[in-house]
Amino acid sequence: MRKFLFCFLCSFGLLPNVFAMNLSLNDAVNKIVAESNDLKVADANVKKAKAQLSAVNANRWMSIDGTVSYTNLIDPIRPTSSNGVQIPSDIGAILGNVLPISEIPDNIFNAGIQVTQPIYTFGKIGNAVDAVHDAIDMSKSAKELTMREVKYAAANLYWTAKMTDEIVAASERNLENARNARKKLTAAGRANRSNLIKIESDIAAKEIDLSDAVFNRDTAYRMLKIMAGIDENEVLVLTDTFPDKFEALDAKQLKSNPEWDIYQKQIKMYESNASSKRSGMLPTLAAVGSYSYYSMGTDMGNMFDKSGSQSAYWGLALKVPLFNGGVHSANATIEAMNAEAARQDLDKSKKLKTEEYNTAVQKYKHLCDNLGKLNEAHNLAQKAYDVSVNRFAAGQTSAIELSDVSGALYHMDMAVLNAKYNILMAKESVKKLGE
Repeated sequence: MRKFLFCFLCSFGLLPNVFAMNLSLNDAVNKIVAESNDLKVADANVKKAKAQLSAVNANRWMSIDGTVSYTNLIDPIRPTSSNGVQIPSDIGAILGNVLPISEIPDNIFNAGIQVTQPIYTFGKIGNAVDAVHDAIDMSKSAKELTMREVKYAAANLYWTAKMTDEIVAASERNLENARNARKKLTAAGRANRSNLIKIESDIAAKEIDLSDAVFNRDTAYRMLKIMAGIDENEVLVLTDTFPDKFEALDAKQLKSNPEWDIYQKQIKMYESNASSKRSGMLPTLAAVGSYSYYSMGTDMGNMFDKSGSQSAYWGLALKVPLFNGGVHSANATIEAMNAEAARQDLDKSKKLKTEEYNTAVQKYKHLCDNLGKLNEAHNLAQKAYDVSVNRFAAGQTSAIELSDVSGALYHMDMAVLNAKYNILMAKESVKKLGE
């Protein structure tokens, strides 16, 4: 019986849902960060850049190549012969009239190993390594930039969902006010046709407003759950609320930003690449060494019988490019122009991001100043509505005036709520740009 009563009360909303998930802003941000596909891609880019560093660094170390080969010579005159290649004794034998006097072993085995160790490349490898180091720093800055964007989007999702909660509550109050007015009108025994029509029209319009608010709330919650990796059927309770007061923003001059870091590292990367390309016109000094084993026989059985020979050498090799059609110079110019383009992008980004940051700071202060005035206007609208309700109950005003005053109060509810949302998002913009 107790279990049945508990389920009955929960189903009609008479008891709170004890199975709901409480979700704070910080929890929502952490969940969305953990689920973010963009951040996973950024992390993969960091790992890829580090792997590229290993690949470029490998050019510093020795390379070892081994070769093993087996060949079988074929006698063009008797290709099916298995006794080696026949060598005729005179011109007549070439025509096939004389027996061969010797045979060349037709089974040949060769194995060898070569070692090359770069000693000095005049900056080809070093500059390439520096460029990859800059690419790694770029990928890390890009990840930080993505992290800030994801956190901003997460806060936006959270406060949007919370705002839809407040809009639903305000729409419910607005509808309830209209229904109460209808009760007072009919209870007073003075329900003239024009007042009834006006109130019924208001109720119908406010029911639509409430339906739209519920739809928008459900949509906002679904999006929040999707991005946070929360089951769609989970009941959420957003624990953070819109503050009534906002502290002054301690915003300093914008001196750094991940986007600026990306461009700065990009400039250095292109410059290092340009130096590496120019070094392609210079010699390369390397130490070289080789060992080889060679044997041959008339068949596989005697191929290694006393016929093997070995050879080895070591030394220095200087590879000097003589002519390449200007390809190295052209590639160096391309990289230099890429660096110049990145400088222009950096200069543009500094101007735009600084203006965006300053605007966000000013917007925060401006909206905080306006919030006080909005709260005063809201209080006056509430008082006007209370006076109008009392006058309507006493038969001193019409349903039209009551509807106008009720609508003004609802619009002030929305204005205050929207101002608080904009203040919070302005603060998030300052954090995104200036941390």
